[in-house]
Amino acid sequence: MLTQSQRDIVTATVPILEQGGEALTRHFYTGLFRDYPEVLPYFNQAHQHSGEQQRALANGVLAYARNIERLDALGDLVSTIVNKHVALQIRAEHYRLVGASLLKAIREVLGAEIATDAVIEAWGAAYGQLADILAGEEGRIYKTQASAPGGWNGAREFKVISKVEESEEITSFLMAPVDGKPVLAFAPGQYIGVVASVDGVPMRRQYSLSAASNGETYRISIKREPGGKVSNHFHDNVAVGDTVQLTPPSGQFVLHESDKPLVLISGGVGITPTLAMLTQALRGQRPVHFIHAARNHGVHAFRAQIDALAARHPQLQRHYCYAEHGGPDHAPDAVGLLDLAQLERWLPESRDIDAYFLGPQPFMRAVKGYLRELGVPESQTYHEFFGPASPLN
Repeated sequence: MLTQSQRDIVTATVPILEQGGEALTRHFYTGLFRDYPEVLPYFNQAHQHSGEQQRALANGVLAYARNIERLDALGDLVSTIVNKHVALQIRAEHYRLVGASLLKAIREVLGAEIATDAVIEAWGAAYGQLADILAGEEGRIYKTQASAPGGWNGAREFKVISKVEESEEITSFLMAPVDGKPVLAFAPGQYIGVVASVDGVPMRRQYSLSAASNGETYRISIKREPGGKVSNHFHDNVAVGDTVQLTPPSGQFVLHESDKPLVLISGGVGITPTLAMLTQALRGQRPVHFIHAARNHGVHAFRAQIDALAARHPQLQRHYCYAEHGGPDHAPDAVGLLDLAQLERWLPESRDIDAYFLGPQPFMRAVKGYLRELGVPESQTYHEFFGPASPLN
């Protein structure tokens, strides 16, 4: 149980975390991977090398310390972490390893004068409280997934039954369970975990489900990332008939029931979760505005599919913005980066809408600002991060 004096100590460390949080988390990850190499498959090393993971953890630790007296103020942060952990299949025993490395990093980075026994004890209790919250919620979800129709726990073997090049960069993989049994239903916008072995090294990733739930198959659409070990492995080595290991669907970036006009805004491979959302929305009469930004026609995936849906569903309006001109045969609706004026022209006249957006972080940061300027209520805007979360303000 975290005592009041321990809460006070954790709160007192906030200024230190504000100044040196990233240095602390960098040291933490170095120690974690050195002392417990078995956790390496659970981390995307590209995010380590870019610093994204360290910044995300530093922001999370800081938010926890600031709100240690009122954890409800953390909002969606806990749910976001829990869903990522579920997709990775993080287990209670992993928290012991992380906790040991975190306390060791605090002691080594802050030094004995600041990181006294009382400080270490307080942070040990605070971490234990957070670990109990996360592990408890994750355990509940694991049980729910395993007991639901078509559900399972851990990794399940699937066979690739279709591989389709959607653009110069994105390829879709349609997969069915090897055991022939039904699969767990998922909400539009969720992702699934992939357990892969690349050159003998185990790795885990999450990919958005890019087709609506049907109880029989899952489809993911993977962008070939420069230097991306798993994405390149799938593009180059995974073929029809091969098997892959999947963990159950997860994620909180899901389409909510509503009668308000729906606006789906995506950049690049951010289009993938919006496809399942679009399919779901078009089952009713809800007005939908589908806005997609891409570099050019060659990397624009699913254009023909969206155009076909627009031809069949009058409530769907779609708009494309290319950074480069698409040529006379593949002309977009606008050329250049998506900006405030262009978005204003494509949004419904009423700002009482539900807006979902996803893409590269600079794109998401811009869209979030545009929606605010255009008067869309922030409580009616939703976004997701493909990698570690970071502030968009």
